[in-house]
Amino acid sequence: MIEKFEWYDVFVKRDYKPDLENDVVVIFKVTPSEGFKIEDVVGAVASESSVGTWTTLSILPDRIWKLMGKAYEIIKLEGNSLIAKIAYPIELFEEGNMPAFLASIAGNIFGMRRVKSLRIEDVYFPYSFMKFFKGPLKGIDGVRNIYKIYGRPILGTVPKPKVGYTPEELEKISYDILSGGMDYIKDDENLASPPFCRFEERAKGIMRAIDKAEKESGERKVWLANITADVKEMERRLKLIADYGNPFIMIDVVIIGWSSLNYIRDLAEEYNLGIHAHRAFHAAFTRNRDHGMSMFALSKLLRLMGVDQLHIGTPEVGKLEAKTEEVIEYAKVLRESIYRSNEVNRMEQPWYHIKPVLPTSSGGLHPGTLPEVIKSLGVDLVIQVGGGVLGHPDGPRDGAAAVRQAVEAITKGIPLKDYATQHKELRRALEKWGILRIS
Repeated sequence: MIEKFEWYDVFVKRDYKPDLENDVVVIFKVTPSEGFKIEDVVGAVASESSVGTWTTLSILPDRIWKLMGKAYEIIKLEGNSLIAKIAYPIELFEEGNMPAFLASIAGNIFGMRRVKSLRIEDVYFPYSFMKFFKGPLKGIDGVRNIYKIYGRPILGTVPKPKVGYTPEELEKISYDILSGGMDYIKDDENLASPPFCRFEERAKGIMRAIDKAEKESGERKVWLANITADVKEMERRLKLIADYGNPFIMIDVVIIGWSSLNYIRDLAEEYNLGIHAHRAFHAAFTRNRDHGMSMFALSKLLRLMGVDQLHIGTPEVGKLEAKTEEVIEYAKVLRESIYRSNEVNRMEQPWYHIKPVLPTSSGGLHPGTLPEVIKSLGVDLVIQVGGGVLGHPDGPRDGAAAVRQAVEAITKGIPLKDYATQHKELRRALEKWGILRIS
């Protein structure tokens, strides 16, 4: 029999120094339930996310002491919350198995009675963990090489309303948008294969529009085709897209799950396709700043898994809830080869062989918001403008032209109002929406 002691307490080891070559470190924001001591709660999180349970055990192999999660640093925040850093040896996890990894560090712990709220702020990966993941197939350079676009953001549109058009209607709208100056046309997150717009017929129409727009413009045009479905159906749609010679697929990465994402990532590599990742459903667990998982941590996981483009929201000029400084950090952790931060809820993260991801800024944008977007996020960026193109007073072709003109003005250092005096499409857009700035 082992000695009787409070089991959760032994998972708090303040004198432990994490082995950054062989430990995964998860940074949690923790708010204890009333009546529980900090050590009781943090130790429980470390225990239940690794090798522990609620009571002492009669049979305990010696290796358990090596495999246990170790809460080595606890930082008090304002109120009743705290930051807890927990180190996990990589031997605890199966190599390259993201679903099983998340079942540990993001599993039952969120439902524990002694935890009032719990949020994963960051996850640090050592190379010894990261080496089993491929990361993006294309990365930023690969995506730019597809379009042959350098020195400016890649621009595109989701036809709005996001669902409701027939394939014939989408063909015409896609042509107008692409010939107006957009680089890509994109399905939205909930456009699958409804009766009025079957995927196969939509593919035929959009690819005809692309062929026509490419011949007229001399520019590469792309369809970000939403293949989200059952995994077997996703495979069928992916192959159809590859047969058309279209270089991208789009998937709702949170919706389809980690196992399906891993399968599609490998299949996309086989067919040499880039992956555009829509983050639909993320806010169900990232928006609450006390509970769930941060968008920052989710971005790291998705870069590791191998998407090439990922939606991160906008600075504070769009329609979605976001803080500018946080969106900037999402972009940095997706793009930089070594991410660095001085915040207590972040760790330095080298990315080794994992290529960078192109952040995608979208959600309530129009030409008058783009100076702030590019000022905050730079030009290594995908910008998606939906309503800000389709809502242009003179139609989608002029709406696309206005977006392209706005980006031309920004990259040339010319104020939008000045550029608009010589560009009617931009002038008309600014008359309707104005210029939005972050105060």
